[in-house]
Amino acid sequence: MRPIEELAAEICTLAGHINAANHRWLLLIAEFDQRNGWSDCATQSCAHWLNWKCGMAMGAAREKVRVARALENLPKVSAAMESGKLSYSKAREITRVATAETEDYLLMIAEHGTAQHVEKLVRAYRRCQEAEELSREERQQQGRSVSYRYDDDGSLILHCRLPAEAGARVLKALEIALDELPRSADVPAGTSGAPAVIPKEPVSFAARRADALGLVAESFLAHGAIDAAGGDRHQIVVHVAAETLRDRAAGRCEFEHGPSMPAETARRLSCDASVIALIENDAGEPLNVGRKTRTISAPLRRVLNARDKGCRFPGCANTRYIDAHHVEHWACGGETKPSNLVSLCRFHHHAVHEGGIRIQVLDDGALRFIKPNGKAIDSELPGCTQPLGDWRCLPVGTEVSRWKGERMDYDLGVEVLMQQANGAKDVPAGTSMAGELMA
Repeated sequence: MRPIEELAAEICTLAGHINAANHRWLLLIAEFDQRNGWSDCATQSCAHWLNWKCGMAMGAAREKVRVARALENLPKVSAAMESGKLSYSKAREITRVATAETEDYLLMIAEHGTAQHVEKLVRAYRRCQEAEELSREERQQQGRSVSYRYDDDGSLILHCRLPAEAGARVLKALEIALDELPRSADVPAGTSGAPAVIPKEPVSFAARRADALGLVAESFLAHGAIDAAGGDRHQIVVHVAAETLRDRAAGRCEFEHGPSMPAETARRLSCDASVIALIENDAGEPLNVGRKTRTISAPLRRVLNARDKGCRFPGCANTRYIDAHHVEHWACGGETKPSNLVSLCRFHHHAVHEGGIRIQVLDDGALRFIKPNGKAIDSELPGCTQPLGDWRCLPVGTEVSRWKGERMDYDLGVEVLMQQANGAKDVPAGTSMAGELMA
């Protein structure tokens, strides 16, 4: 039987190898993410790709990507991990707060303490940073103001200073009002929402935003703080000819009171939407208007939710904002039944229609998603099943904490980090601080 000391030494040495291998893996992830290697119109982010291809939970995958990108700006932390001295657990915590000024100090803490010490110090430091942010918010609240004056020509000049949160709400309201605002060329002069004089030159964005601000005020005066209008007011209405929807042929396909749209976009929207059949004669005059129906009934949607439990696209774990997609579109004769329906998130529903991805139903009922080039999306990457190299070829390193059981002074640690982050030069970042911290 091997001696305990030899067994412990091999465990620590192998931990160093794992640290170095993790560093190499994170570098590959950073390059893969930077070059958008995951972006194939079928994957939403590098974290989603790791979740799919590497079997990682989404939370862990997002952390891997974050740490990988953070190491690019922390060369000393990256070098410590590459040599096997710094574990991923410690690097993960350090990269949450580390800057060029605090990198050395945090590495010293990691060398002389455990991962728990690093985690607690980082947590305490972040609390102090949050306290600074709270004081910044308080300064914003104290400095908020709105003043106005009239210019020589009678124009009102507003000057406002808003806290960030209130400012974001104002900008969002202006953004929505801009969408509601009609173009001046489409509305007679004097109409509500249109300028009094139709300009000869195109209206600038700043001028339209001024019109939007007036519309926001007009809407508030008319409806008060809460607009209780029904949901139909916010629906998107699309007019599309049956032939265009069925055969993707040229024909009417447009937003109501808006521009035209691709036929495939209309097919995607109509997969899971309210449909009203309108029969017209050759002159375009309505002859009959059918009842409003939904292609996907509530009981059928419950069946799909119970069966699919979220998006069925390979590698996607989304369970919210799910559409029901007809494998064979109902306009082409496809039936609205579970065997012809599949749940897709909004992103992948768009990828299937506008991205040209086809869905095949296999004999056993499984689904196959095929790119326009004929390649199945769920196929393995070339070489990904090849055996790994020998871990003994990795750089030799030893992951041994130098902590001897002393208590750590977290207040002192946070104070040093705050001083270094603020550019103080009177506290050196060196191992000499270890004795004061661990006392």
